[in-house]
Amino acid sequence: MEGSVLARIAAVVFVAIAITAALVEMDRDEAGQAARPAVPLIPEADTLRTEQRRCQELGEAAASDPDCLAVWAETRDRFLGRDRTGGE
Repeated sequence: MEGSVLARIAAVVFVAIAITAALVEMDRDEAGQAARPAVPLIPEADTLRTEQRRCQELGEAAASDPDCLAVWAETRDRFLGRDRTGGE
């Protein structure tokens, strides 16, 4: 290979490394720590999820259970992004 081809390849590699280093550095805060907050390992207890499990265990009887109907309505509203507090 000619010297100019090797120089071009080296320049491309250098630029790629410089861009990668800049992106990594932008992701850190002033103290050098990762800017994103740590995700808790133990999720908070979700009462809706507990009720969904209970309704699942009821089987067909859940279709006539008013509590399960309310749980399904809340689940549907969360999924669709609706506000259940009164205003949409």
